[in-house]
Amino acid sequence: MLQLIGGNKIQLLKNGADYFPALLTAIANAAHEIYLQTYIYADDAVGIRIANALKAAAGRGVSVNLLLDGFGCKDLPASFVQQLERAGVKVMFYRPKISPLTLKKTRLRRLHRKVVVIDSRIGFVGGINIIDDHNVPDQAPPRIDYAVRIEGPLLPYIVASTHKLWRRIAWVHMRALELSFPQEKPLRPFNQTGQQVINQGINQAANHGINQAGQAVNTDVKAAFVVRDNILHRRDIEQAYLDAIATAQSEIFIANAYFVPGRRFRKALLAAVARGVSVKLLLQGRKEYFLMFATYAFYTEFLTHGIEIYEYRKSFMHSKVAVIDHDWATVGSSNIDPFSLLLGREANVVVQDSAFATELRSDLAAAVKDGAYQVSAQEWSSGNVLKRFFSWLAYGMVRLFLGAIGHSNKQ
Repeated sequence: MLQLIGGNKIQLLKNGADYFPALLTAIANAAHEIYLQTYIYADDAVGIRIANALKAAAGRGVSVNLLLDGFGCKDLPASFVQQLERAGVKVMFYRPKISPLTLKKTRLRRLHRKVVVIDSRIGFVGGINIIDDHNVPDQAPPRIDYAVRIEGPLLPYIVASTHKLWRRIAWVHMRALELSFPQEKPLRPFNQTGQQVINQGINQAANHGINQAGQAVNTDVKAAFVVRDNILHRRDIEQAYLDAIATAQSEIFIANAYFVPGRRFRKALLAAVARGVSVKLLLQGRKEYFLMFATYAFYTEFLTHGIEIYEYRKSFMHSKVAVIDHDWATVGSSNIDPFSLLLGREANVVVQDSAFATELRSDLAAAVKDGAYQVSAQEWSSGNVLKRFFSWLAYGMVRLFLGAIGHSNKQ
């Protein structure tokens, strides 16, 4: 059973436009330690600004710990990492061996979570990598994604998980580990230099199309930190979804970039529709990879049973969020596909709060209105022959792949 903890302050952050200024401010004010874990770290304008902020923090004595995924960051130049390390930033890679010549499932166990904790007092969890929103194919508009900024009683759980993973990878790398304990020291107040660093980071962000929208901060919020790993928490995120879907009474609104649900998940959605719940899916309309065509394999079943499907076509949608019954919401890194639910290290925050859920749902509804196309059952059944063909080909490849590595997509 999911343990929800009350008394938190949680702020919804949409895209890098909200996320990166908030992150830069928190890094600039860090006094003791920073842990940043991400799947992708790009050496673009955003990545360079975050790197400079991390180096400045290390220069003033903050313990800065950066954990990157070996596959997601395979294109990050070695010189970029070396500059960070020379400045005092500790950098480690999760599973750096990415040889394509093996089908071992361990190669595909990636660090897909995006988590930051600063001084054990501020946390960020979501789906946003360290990469410019404008860094998208075909010069499309900025991608859509979400994160949350968290303060309050939930932080110790996020901190413990973050420290534990760092220690485990440090042991694998045979490195000595030095952990600071910020609760033993008071937070360093703003000084003139620190304030200048913050202002510089925010001004640079604004110059690159990043702004601070003044999002509402929801207080006294009940929330839970839910992870997926390959040890004790293999199905926690999926189960959180299934439990919320099973008790839904009015509406389920899921926005997910890579949506290839297993049998249990599909049955749960169909059962919800059968008892009168409105189910809406906001999915990626632009396909980046061939295996994404596997999503289409479920369109016929979903549409004929009354599930509404919207494809976001204005740009690339990287979201991994959901709102159920206007008071339950989740924001995180986990897709609803076998790679996230069976192999990746993921992290989501589940929020039980009507104000937060309403804010997120309103933003999803705006995305539907502004850049999505609703797929009708009649249109799908009468056309889209090639899409339907390639969907089953891609889905068959997914099933074959899962069988080869010893997993089942039945869940």
